[in-house]
Amino acid sequence: MAGEAPVAGVVEAARGPGRLYPTMPPLRVVVHGATGRMGSETLLALISDPDFVPVGAVGRTDRGNEFPLPDGSGTIPYATSLDYLLARRQADVVVDFTNAQAAVAAAGAAGDRGAHLVTGSSGFSEGDISKLRDASQRYQIGIILAPNFALGAVLLGYLARIAARYFDYADVSEAHHEAKIDAPSGTAIALAKAISGEKKFTRPEPEKEPLAGTRGGDYNGVSIHSTRMPGRLAHHEVLFGAPGQTLSLRHDTLSRECYMPAVMLAIKDVVNRRELVVGLESVLGLGQPG
Repeated sequence: MAGEAPVAGVVEAARGPGRLYPTMPPLRVVVHGATGRMGSETLLALISDPDFVPVGAVGRTDRGNEFPLPDGSGTIPYATSLDYLLARRQADVVVDFTNAQAAVAAAGAAGDRGAHLVTGSSGFSEGDISKLRDASQRYQIGIILAPNFALGAVLLGYLARIAARYFDYADVSEAHHEAKIDAPSGTAIALAKAISGEKKFTRPEPEKEPLAGTRGGDYNGVSIHSTRMPGRLAHHEVLFGAPGQTLSLRHDTLSRECYMPAVMLAIKDVVNRRELVVGLESVLGLGQPG
């Protein structure tokens, strides 16, 4: 799955009406963070694809022992502890949409049971990422950590890395709904890291700053700006500048269903890995920008 297939073909494979692997049994998936919006959307996508069977749901609050599927077709086992659920339900993959701390713990719980992990949680520190890498090596499981599952957002990062070579000034702006727990977003940080991996950008500092912080956060010369308000879902823009010109690259997420093709693809891909993968570039067959 990590080969050289073009993105369009990969997406069609993820969305296609038939089984991607007709001779393989469906992958057994537990959703960690099932009571959240992304967890619910993931369950709906899983039951719509014959390549998967959801076998359990985990959430923070006690809701009894059964969790209703979002299409009303039945229930699956539910628990507030991933350890408890995995001890009773065999799973191939745990899909996590919680937070960084819970995702790191989920890696250990999944590894203890030989299950792989796909996480779309945000707020990971370098230490958290190191712990995920250690868990992958210790348990010999695949772990995919994706700051963003929107295919357009992945391509935004890919194109931004190409453009970064030709500009000396860069700003990253992101906007999310008012309930997002972290700022800046994991995608914004990933974008800043990606474009400044080989250079430090020039960041003009004002002589006076009547309101502290107006220039945004500073990551290797890249200014990062965040806004939070109702009516937004997820929006990211990279703005490059040079004398006499600017270049703007932008991606807008309009609904959570846009994440699902890549989530399903990551689940299929992770079972063939024994390493930590950060980002979806290799999953989509995207190499380093030429």
